[in-house]
Amino acid sequence: MNKILIVFFLFPFLALAQNEVKTCEILSKINTLIQNKHIQPKPVDDSLSVFVFDTFIDNLDNSRNVFLKSEYDLLAKKYRLNIDDFIKNKNCSFLTDIISVYKGDLLRNQSILEKMKLENIDYEQKDTIRFYKKIFPIYMQQIDVEKVLKKKVRYEIIEDIAAANENRDSLNLHFTSLEKETKNRIIENELCKINAILQNEINYQEALFTIFCSYFDPHTAYFSNDSKSSFVASLSKEHLSLGMNVNLNKRNEIIVQDLDANGPAFKTGKIKKGDQIVSISNLKDTLQVSCATLESISNMILSDSNKQIMLTLRRNSGKSFDVVVEKQLIKDEGNSVYSFVIENNNKKYGYVKIPSFYGDLEGNNGKGCAEDTAMEVLKLQKDNIKGLIIDLTDNGGGSMEEAIKLAGMFIDSGPISIVVNNNQDRTVINDPYKGMIYKEPIVVLINGNSASASEFFSSILQDYNRAILVGSTSVGKATMQSIFPLENNDDENFVKITINKFYRINGKSHQGIGVIPNIKLPAIYETITQKESNSPTALKNDSIASTIYFLPYMSTKAVSKIVENSKNRIAVNPTLNEVIQINKKIEELLEKPKSAVPITIDAIFKEQTIISQLWELINSFETRNNGLNIYNSNINNFLLTLYPNENENNKFQLENLKTNHYLNEAISILDDANSLKRN
Repeated sequence: MNKILIVFFLFPFLALAQNEVKTCEILSKINTLIQNKHIQPKPVDDSLSVFVFDTFIDNLDNSRNVFLKSEYDLLAKKYRLNIDDFIKNKNCSFLTDIISVYKGDLLRNQSILEKMKLENIDYEQKDTIRFYKKIFPIYMQQIDVEKVLKKKVRYEIIEDIAAANENRDSLNLHFTSLEKETKNRIIENELCKINAILQNEINYQEALFTIFCSYFDPHTAYFSNDSKSSFVASLSKEHLSLGMNVNLNKRNEIIVQDLDANGPAFKTGKIKKGDQIVSISNLKDTLQVSCATLESISNMILSDSNKQIMLTLRRNSGKSFDVVVEKQLIKDEGNSVYSFVIENNNKKYGYVKIPSFYGDLEGNNGKGCAEDTAMEVLKLQKDNIKGLIIDLTDNGGGSMEEAIKLAGMFIDSGPISIVVNNNQDRTVINDPYKGMIYKEPIVVLINGNSASASEFFSSILQDYNRAILVGSTSVGKATMQSIFPLENNDDENFVKITINKFYRINGKSHQGIGVIPNIKLPAIYETITQKESNSPTALKNDSIASTIYFLPYMSTKAVSKIVENSKNRIAVNPTLNEVIQINKKIEELLEKPKSAVPITIDAIFKEQTIISQLWELINSFETRNNGLNIYNSNINNFLLTLYPNENENNKFQLENLKTNHYLNEAISILDDANSLKRN
């Protein structure tokens, strides 16, 4: 009996030891791959240790209400400067140690929250809470824990109730009746998150691999088979899908927003718009939606390895029911190129939206965005358009091959970029197609979320003076990545590695600084949009010598005249100046140093009122009609009669475009370009 007990108690420790060895073996292989393939590999040293330790702790305890300062100090002393040595010695016990402390603290918090469920909360107690823009040091002492959690819960209860009431009198009237339900929901949600971590073993190894990779640059990343499938699916216009879209309601519940009539979810006959999704299962693992991260939910749904998904749904707050849905290949309308005709002063202009540079990454002979864009441009030309607007706003990139093809379609011929690898070998990329599919003036719209392939394409058209770039400065990513298996025949572990840097044909790079448009238009949120330069591991900007000759489409003098005319219009444009004022209010709310907020109904209601008023101001602007006549091309109108299921999505796209306030100035720029061309 004693021998059995000894083996029983030894087993968990043996399992942990085996996991630690496997973790270090994978880390070692990741490092070898990165050192061989990365454009600028870095040594595994104390600098890496600090980055990995700090990032891992920050991810575990972003709100600083889990770890005690004494625990953190001890862990930091043992590991902050030594993780590199542990990895080199194939000893990943540091991960087990950190997670052991973390789970112990979660159990402590769980006990406190369970106790809080049974206690009344004193809302008259004087106290304050402070929010920081940046992550702050771990400070919590043992005696502070209960106080910190009570403050957090109390604030969230008042905030939740305040957000649901439009005036102070209504808040006073309904507070008592709403408090009990709100308190239970908020505490249960916190307990649910803790239970999900404690009961469902989170892959901390995978988190460690991802952080390790991101030390080399923000785009180098570890992928499991599931996360790789999700990533590849995001770059395609067709992927295995349930055929439904979801959204958050006012109670932060995930509900079915709409169903594709041709999709598998609709065909079950059991799922309806408005159903609440309670849990998601791949028939092996189950995620409780209210507790799971958006990343884990996304990976489970998008992973091609999960052919069947079981949804636990609730309708009208009634009894839950299960529905098994088998995914099928569906066109992602939200990630497909589309076009419209814009008419103004009896002249027609073409508009093409490219949501991403999707491509056929899996080799299924599907069309990529370059071919789809060419098709839309040809349709628009049948309507005799006098200029073209290409919209790359919020386009995060995708396939560089598609970006190269697309750039080649809009310039006559010549070099388009210089690519450098980790051996510093330079390759000049040339236009793959001679001639242009469209020869009239072009405006390209970009913003602070336009990245990677979007920046590559737009910078080429800007260098050739082929298009006038309009909007705000882009993200600043001038690197290319490729996905490699960790080893040959390994279909479980992959690494996306930055293998190339690309430069403009003049030798300059927008890495870290972004593509700067010819004409800057103010955009809501542009002052707080995260850029490449915000990442501590982003590659630095540099340039290379270039003597490449190319022939511009338009003279620099003509471009300067167009820019000058536009700036004069923008200066007196009331709509665009309104954006500037809105951004000032956003900055004032988010960027100024935060003073301590009293945890009182009055103070929190005042704070929520300011946020609500700002949101109403933003919403009022973003839903205002731009006064332009926008409609489908003749060919697309005909196609909609053949495919009536696409009417709803087409209507949504059209209505959304009618509130785009940058189109008016884009049309004026096209008019200027046409006028200069005639002269």
